[in-house]
Amino acid sequence: MVTQHFLVTGQVQGVGFRWSAARLAQQLGITGTVQNLSTGQVAIVASGDTAQLADFARQIKAGVTPWAIVHDLKVTAARTQRFAEFRIITR
Repeated sequence: MVTQHFLVTGQVQGVGFRWSAARLAQQLGITGTVQNLSTGQVAIVASGDTAQLADFARQIKAGVTPWAIVHDLKVTAARTQRFAEFRIITR
């Protein structure tokens, strides 16, 4: 299991992005969190195997909802974390 941080930039707030990302993660068997940032970006911390995370990144970049427009996706390695589920963090 590996953990990665995803920083998503674009039209990703107010368009159902977090809910869609959480649903995708659950479908792929990925655990972690997703949250809006004050910068207008969305931050995701995701744990799974390498193939799951690669598929997740590909689908996130393509846009998980028709209303989202992803301009940039930065993926960085993180210290391995274990989560019980994938959840949306609200403020």
